[in-house]
Amino acid sequence: MITVVVLTKQVIAKDPGNDRMKEISEMIQIGARAFLNREYKYVGAFVIVIAALISLTPFFAPSVALGWKTGVAFICGAVVSGLAGFIGMSIATKANSRTTRAAEVGGLIPALDVAISGGAVMGFSVVGLSLIGLVIVYAWSGGDTIIVNGYAMGASLVALFARSGGGIYTKGADMGADLVGKVEAGIPEDDPRNPAVIADNVGDNVGDVAGLGADLLESYIEAIIAAMAIISSVALLAPATVQQLKMLPLFLASAGVVGSIIGLIFIKKRGSQDPQKALMQGTYLAGGLTILLAFWIVGRFGTSFTEAGKEYGKYGIFVAFVLGIVSGALVGFISEYFTSSKYKPVRNLAERSQSGPAITVTEGMAVGMMSCVIPVIALALALMLSHKFAGMYGVAMAAFGMLATTGIVVSVDSYGPIADNAGGIAEMAELDPKVRKATDKLDAVGNTTAAIGKGFAIGSAAFAAMGLIAAYIAAAGVQAADLRNPRVLAGVLLGAMLPFFFSAMLFRAVSKAAFKMIEEVRRQFREIPGLKEGHGKPDPAKCVDISTKGAINGMLLPGTLAILMPVIVGFAFGKDCLAGMLVGSLATGLMLGIQMANSGGAMDNAKKYIEEGNFGGKGSETHKAAVVGDTVGDPLKDTVGPSINIFIKLMAVISLVLAPLFM
Repeated sequence: MITVVVLTKQVIAKDPGNDRMKEISEMIQIGARAFLNREYKYVGAFVIVIAALISLTPFFAPSVALGWKTGVAFICGAVVSGLAGFIGMSIATKANSRTTRAAEVGGLIPALDVAISGGAVMGFSVVGLSLIGLVIVYAWSGGDTIIVNGYAMGASLVALFARSGGGIYTKGADMGADLVGKVEAGIPEDDPRNPAVIADNVGDNVGDVAGLGADLLESYIEAIIAAMAIISSVALLAPATVQQLKMLPLFLASAGVVGSIIGLIFIKKRGSQDPQKALMQGTYLAGGLTILLAFWIVGRFGTSFTEAGKEYGKYGIFVAFVLGIVSGALVGFISEYFTSSKYKPVRNLAERSQSGPAITVTEGMAVGMMSCVIPVIALALALMLSHKFAGMYGVAMAAFGMLATTGIVVSVDSYGPIADNAGGIAEMAELDPKVRKATDKLDAVGNTTAAIGKGFAIGSAAFAAMGLIAAYIAAAGVQAADLRNPRVLAGVLLGAMLPFFFSAMLFRAVSKAAFKMIEEVRRQFREIPGLKEGHGKPDPAKCVDISTKGAINGMLLPGTLAILMPVIVGFAFGKDCLAGMLVGSLATGLMLGIQMANSGGAMDNAKKYIEEGNFGGKGSETHKAAVVGDTVGDPLKDTVGPSINIFIKLMAVISLVLAPLFM
């Protein structure tokens, strides 16, 4: 958190640019704050009602160890998640015009420094606040796993609403701005004549800064808590051993924090004309340092233990932890390969866009589906190997290994929306084209880092969900999820369906918001005299309000589904059916999440590759086909894909918290 303060001061001290740049940045800040304030009011109502129900549990189930302390922990998790998102987004929206000004005065390297500093405020707020909150709740509860689980549930609930609501907001605005502005009106992206541009820039922040931060914050917390819950459920372990292994994930978290800070310093000092190279080198350095520190920590604080009659050595825990880091890096690299214009998949997609939008969409979907293969194999191998070396505790530690460097991962990912906003401000402020060229280079890298971040988030979500499901099975006393049991099989089928139903609701919410946005942009072009010619003044506030209402209304039903399904299935059909449901939702949710994120990323970067002058460049028929593909890909990569992983984790952590009721 000291790092957050230092970075905040560095960002605020930078020159925000001329009056027009300041005005645009202020409009984005006001829109983002207005959305978060309204979103948090609705989420706050959910939090209060659920906390009250948890607190009142002893009155209708006196034998169950839920109560007011779990309710308080639940509120703490929700507050920490919301606070991290608010801090990170506040600085990101201030960093955008400062990045534009740095690009105008000094070029690429100073602009990269400002953008990564702004993103790092989000990254280190996520890690710092979540760990501080977790340690306080852990100490206050005396390490009671049931109470600590409530903290994870609170963070998870806020994350789902932040990710899905932010995703609906940003894509409703983006699709409206692109389809009417670029395709119908034939004006450039981020053109000040387009009334939806400000809403689009606000959406980048509420979706890809606040939403992503909340997403990885809950994965980070849940991976630690899953390890604590699993080791607490192991029979016949000495209390001292249990306490030692419950604290170990917190010690390893400190290694990830130190590694991430050093990785960030490396990026800032590196000053490279190749932003992607600098960002990736900093991320890999953070991972390498974390592994070195983890080896010493496990040697110093780890211990051997016995799980299910088998003894595991303490360095087996280290191996499981490293497997998580390595598999996370592999998932990130595969996401980069399938979504970066440096590689064949995106270049082939751009080439085939010459045949029209139908081929663009078809090929884009195929790219995302193909990208599932290696990450899933890697996760499956990491799962089996981590279990071999340290049992189910090892699986949870592998999940946390993947998330140990969350600080640098979120920093690099949050840099992308800042760079995107910087380009929009350069266009709207009518700066020299060389400024937009510099910010576009940063933005193109931001799309790739965002795809890597989404791949990382989905992979880590799968691992975290595995740990949470294992913890639920132990806590609920499920002997075996036997497929010969019709309740288990029914649960698997039900769970496999849920990510599709959840996705359908989000897609409809986006299309509804985009429809209203398109109608409004068309109305303004039609009714405001001289708007298209550059003489009239657009009304961006109306577009911001449409996106805000669409996001709030669209996020409520999917969020309610995630909350109610574990409760309904657990009480109506029993703990075995619920175990099957969690497994089924993980299996299909993982595939859908990877496919959608990478399909969308590939279609977005194919469009940008064409805009660089390839296959006809801007304004060509190929470009128009790619723009249509991008608008299809946008809700895939920024709304539905990232929200699915929170959906499966939230159902798992709710099941874990309520497990005592299902016994």
